[in-house]
Amino acid sequence: MILTSDGEVYAWGYNNSGQVGSGSTANQPIPRRVTSCLQNKIAINIACGQMCSMTVVENGEVYVWGYNGNGQLGLGNSGNQPTPCRIAALQGIRVQRVACGYAHTLVLTDEGQMYAWGANSYGQLGTGNRSNQSYPVPVTVDKDRVIEIAACHSAHTSAAKTQGSQVYMWGQCRGQSITLPYLTHFTCTDDVFACFATPAVTWRLLSVEPDDHLTVAQSMKKEFDNPDNADLRFQVDGKYIHVHKVLLKIRCEHFRSVLNNNNDEIIEISEFSYPVYRAFLEYLYTDSISLAPEDAIGLLDLATFYRENRLKRLCQQTIKQGISEDNAIALLSAAVKYEAKELEEFCFRFCINHLTVVTQSPGFAEMDHDLLKNFISKASRVGAFKN
Repeated sequence: MILTSDGEVYAWGYNNSGQVGSGSTANQPIPRRVTSCLQNKIAINIACGQMCSMTVVENGEVYVWGYNGNGQLGLGNSGNQPTPCRIAALQGIRVQRVACGYAHTLVLTDEGQMYAWGANSYGQLGTGNRSNQSYPVPVTVDKDRVIEIAACHSAHTSAAKTQGSQVYMWGQCRGQSITLPYLTHFTCTDDVFACFATPAVTWRLLSVEPDDHLTVAQSMKKEFDNPDNADLRFQVDGKYIHVHKVLLKIRCEHFRSVLNNNNDEIIEISEFSYPVYRAFLEYLYTDSISLAPEDAIGLLDLATFYRENRLKRLCQQTIKQGISEDNAIALLSAAVKYEAKELEEFCFRFCINHLTVVTQSPGFAEMDHDLLKNFISKASRVGAFKN
């Protein structure tokens, strides 16, 4: 089914129960306008059940057609309806929206009231029992005004959102039956179906439009090492890294003092390797590091030298992820050297937990004498050498 901007309804496809609204049960291979008693009415909302169709018109009346074996048309019987028929039981009630489950129906009125009818074997009507209803029955949600209703033809689940932004669900919930509206922790009715319905779906169409807008962070990241408008180059190991002086001064205390009265266009760096210094400058643009764990030791050295404490923590996290029996002693030595206490404790615990293999590694044989003595002493205190 589709609803046009002029309020006309078109339907096509499988029609074994009259769900196309053409007056017959012949399949409809191309879109056909649903007329009959909708001929001169303006539709404002449509919904499809598994084999039934519904629309709300401008004056708040609800018209239904198609399969009715579970009373999902709300006409008081279980006979199929091949053309649109108004629900007489809603006379005097102005409906705004309709939502169809597999074989049950929900409507929302202009006063924020909710009605339901149809199949109820999972409690999807929210009436407190599991009896089918062929007439509309009111559904109460904590005496609060309902502003949104939700159901979809692939699930026996219902949901509603109140004016107080509370989301309720009822019906089939992971194989169980919830017969009364149940308050969830969600803030969106789509989450009810994503978490509880099978299959996990959204109950409404999603519109995804391309967005080429870049945030400030994305723009900064894009400009890193871009020679087009950079005003400073670092030369490291014979390679250039293009940056912007003003950004470096904003982001780093070290550069704030070094670049303040410096008009050089090229600065040579010899204390650190190219991968390490490039990762440092990229961090100033992105707030993250992209570096192999073995290179992160050099970056940890730099972070300590420049007193970049947050970068120091990121380095420690990266190093932890790359620890192994072969490099554990080397990483422990680096942690001690750069006073990274958290990393030191992590490496020490790793060595204790893999003591046999670690003590047979080349790194252990080449371990600094003082560090070895401290390691053995500490390991002894935690019971590493007990039989």
